[in-house]
Formats: sequence, C-alpha cells, structure tokens
Amino acid sequence: MLSLRSLLAGTLRREDMGDWALFAASWLRKCTGRVMLNPHRLSPLSSSSRAICGLSAKRRGIIQRKMTENGVTSRRGKVLTIDTMNPSVKKVEYAVRGPIVQRALQIEKELKEGAKKPFSEVIKANIGDAHAMGQRPITFFRQVLALCSYPELLDDPSFPEDAKSRARRILRSCGGGSIGAYSASQGIDCVRQDVARYIERRDGGIPSNPDNIYLTTGASDGIVMMLKLLVAGEGKSRTGVMISIPQYPLYSAALAELGAVQINYYLNEEQCWSMDISELRRSLAAARQHCNPRALCIINPGNPTGQVQSRQCIEDVIRFAAEEHLFLMADEVYQDNVYAEGCQFHSFKKVLFEMGPEYSSKVELASFHSTSKCYMGECGFRGGYMEVINMDPQVKDQLTKLASVRLCPPVPGQALMDLVVNPPRPDEPSYDKFLKERSATLNALAEKAKLTEQILNTVPGITCNPVQGAMYSFPRISMPEKAVREAKEKGQAPDMLYCLRLLEETGICLVPGSGFGQRDGTYHFRMTILPSTDKLKILLDKVKDFHLRFTQQYS
Repeated sequence: MLSLRSLLAGTLRREDMGDWALFAASWLRKCTGRVMLNPHRLSPLSSSSRAICGLSAKRRGIIQRKMTENGVTSRRGKVLTIDTMNPSVKKVEYAVRGPIVQRALQIEKELKEGAKKPFSEVIKANIGDAHAMGQRPITFFRQVLALCSYPELLDDPSFPEDAKSRARRILRSCGGGSIGAYSASQGIDCVRQDVARYIERRDGGIPSNPDNIYLTTGASDGIVMMLKLLVAGEGKSRTGVMISIPQYPLYSAALAELGAVQINYYLNEEQCWSMDISELRRSLAAARQHCNPRALCIINPGNPTGQVQSRQCIEDVIRFAAEEHLFLMADEVYQDNVYAEGCQFHSFKKVLFEMGPEYSSKVELASFHSTSKCYMGECGFRGGYMEVINMDPQVKDQLTKLASVRLCPPVPGQALMDLVVNPPRPDEPSYDKFLKERSATLNALAEKAKLTEQILNTVPGITCNPVQGAMYSFPRISMPEKAVREAKEKGQAPDMLYCLRLLEETGICLVPGSGFGQRDGTYHFRMTILPSTDKLKILLDKVKDFHLRFTQQYS
C-alpha cells in the first residue's frame, strides 16, 4: 500500500506507481484536494502499516471498494484458493488413501531414518494392490507386454511362440505398429472383439456386440463416465444414485464431485452382507422425497464386504430395477475371486438374459471389469472394459464423445486386457505354466480368506463374516464406551481412533469402516487378504493382541 505522506507529497514517479496507485492517488486528490503527482521525484513504497490510514474510515472504505471493483486488490492474492475452488471437490473423500495411509507413509520414512518403534515394518493392508503385497505377475502377460513394448525381442528365441503371436496381433492393430500410438477412443478394435468373445464364453453363449464394449482406464474410468451421463437436474429433480453401504469410496467420491445425490441402501451384515429388496424399497421411497433416483449400483463380489450375491438375489435386483425404472451399474471386477463353498459368480448380464425378453429387452445395464484384481493384480497398467446393454443410441453417441475427450485409455492397459480375456489355450506352449500360476494365486487367496475369518473370530469383540470372494474382510469390532467418548472429544470416528492406535502401536495399516459407511452405532475395519500367508498370520496375531489391549485399556 502507498504511504499517506508520499501520496500527499507527490514524491512518487508515475511509472513506479502503476495503475492501482494512480487510481488511489486520483481518489485521494478528489477526497482531500491536496495530492499532487510529481513525475520527477522518487520515493520507495511504504509498508502497509503506514498506508492511507490518515483518512477517515469512510474515505478509506470508498478507496478500497473502488480499487476492488477495478481489479486492483485481487491481484495481491491467489486466483485459486480453498475458498474460491470448486466446492464439490472439497466434499470428495477417499478413505483407502486417506489420513491413515498418509500417517503410514510418514512412519515408514521415520523407520528408514532410524526412529525406534515397537515394530520393524509397516504392513499396509489398506488397499487391494496385489503386486505391492508380493503377488507375482503372470509370466505370459508380462512376456507379451515386453514384446509389445520392445518389438526387437520378437527375434529372441527365449520367448514362446504363442506370446510372440499375441504380441504381433496387438501391434498390427496399433498405429505405426507401436503401443505408443493413440488408439481409437473406444479402444483397439481387435481387443474389443476379444472382450466380446470372452463375455459370450463366460455367459454360456449369450451374444455380445463389440460395438457395446468400451475399453477403459481401469473399471473406475467407465464407472465415472456412466455417472456423468446419468447426473442431471436441480433441487428435487437432481439425479440420485443408489449405492450399497458399506461401499467402495469411488462411488461416494464421484457422486460428490458430480454434485449428484448419494442414496444409501444397507447390506444385511447378519446375512453375510446380502442384499435385501425390502431395504432397497425403503431407501428408494425415502430418496424420492428429495431427489430423482435414476441408477442402482451393485458390487459383486463385494468390496469392502467380500460377499458373493446369489443368483436369486440378482434376479430380485433386476426385477426391482425394471419395476422402478432404474439404470443398473454392475461392478464385477472381482468375478474370478470366489472362494466359499457353494458360492458362484453370476454376471448380471447372464441372469438378465436368462430371465427372458420381458427384462432383457428393456433393463439398461452397464457392467465393468478390470485387469487390476482377480488373479492378475495388474493395478498399475489401468486396464478395464465396460459393456453397455439397452442403451439409447443417442446416449451411446454421447458416451462415445465422452470417451473421445480423453483420447483413449492407456494402450498397454488395453493390450493387457486382451490377454486377460484371451489367455493361452490348452494347445499352446504357455498354457500349462499359465494355468499353474493362475491356480496358485487363486488357491492362495482362498486359503487366506479362510485363515482371516478363522483367526479374527477367535478374538473376543471381533466378528468376521465369511470372506466369500473379492480380496477383503470387513469385521465388526466392539468399541468400549470410554473409547467412543474419547474419539468424539477428538472429533474422530471411533474406528478411526482404533485404526490410528493400531498403526502407531503395531505398524498395521487398515482402513476404518467409517470410510466406507456403516450402520450407526456399529464399527468396522477393512483389511485386504493380500499379504503373503506368513505375513498375514503376523498381521492377524498383531490385530488380535492389540484388540485385547485396547479393550482392556478402555474398559
């Protein structure tokens, strides 16, 4: 700010003052009749403490207001601040990479710097990142991706011929024969054809049209694109989307960012996290009082709850969607992760078409799959696909436009998706090794799912449903009232207090159930079953010992 003395004395050169200072000087001259500008004199700008405070409050206010109106004072601060940024973004929360994980990273750094802790390593069981937990990649997948990335290796005799033939086919479909080129926005044509053939095999011959396949940057990309198409309206007409509670935070985060209305329906914990149609009806009726429900999202097998929905449940959900005129979104990224005896994965599309034309001709469905989970665990490649059924052709054009805006999904991820849906065949040289690696990974996950359930259920105050599928358990924990009061005094969710204490005392990083949603008065945590069996046993024993100490301390 200018000093009153320099303005009144006219000791500032015009070129040093700038527009805002000239404006201020002009107003001072009008207000006081005494300001003169001397273009030949120089005086440094005074500090804000000696700014034009000599004027009356009224005259200072007039000057400051006029300077603001003319864009003068706004130049002094940031254009983008926490107060001026998109308010919807501030509502976004993503628990699996939230404050618990940030603290875990800090602790890892402290350990590397020599800090003394009651543990020697942080075991991160907060996120379904299989390879980070030690799961080995499938050899065939990496061989083909290596060949695609460095085609000179096609002359290397150490690579099997079926891997080379897959790589050549993919490269022939890429611009310039390189996976570094853009692909079509909807994805490489031959990959979409392979995805369609995979879906037909999976669903017992029900046709799949490659034109209804969109390759995506992981499943998340497709889910967000669909939500973008669905969200419309204002006030009571604003789109509402039904999501399960507990839920995967992608859904709540995307709905918050898009300004849509999140409609919660609760899974039945007492019935192994099954879906209850009466609960769907309750949730829908309540939501229609304040928004326009248009979509129903289902995660099967479940994340974070690890359940596998029965065929009867899926039929009931499809009937409900048809009756209530809801768009179905089926998140099926864990379709190969089914462990419990008597459980089986049923795709929504297969059940829909087996229910007959009454449903298959009118229920709108988008289903999603990914390279990140199952036995592949290739999270970093960001490969996935979406299949749309019964979509209005004009809306489909808009979906294709949305896909075009982001040019194309990562081409290495598309290549990997092709290998997932088109793996080695029994008559090919890589088949035996592929089958052995795939089976070993899935069998190990099944063993760890059972181990997790068994050990946690031996702990007084912890109740864990069977981990029927996916990669997670979501056990309920009893919280002493004293601990609940302490958490509330700190402004924390009680299970956040629990998980932070667990991390600080044991080095185990889990995610509080409050990050996924849960019924009021219940507390949970989500943990992956991905660590090696030996490390998982250590993790579970530490959780057991901690829970007993925690309960005793707060009793």
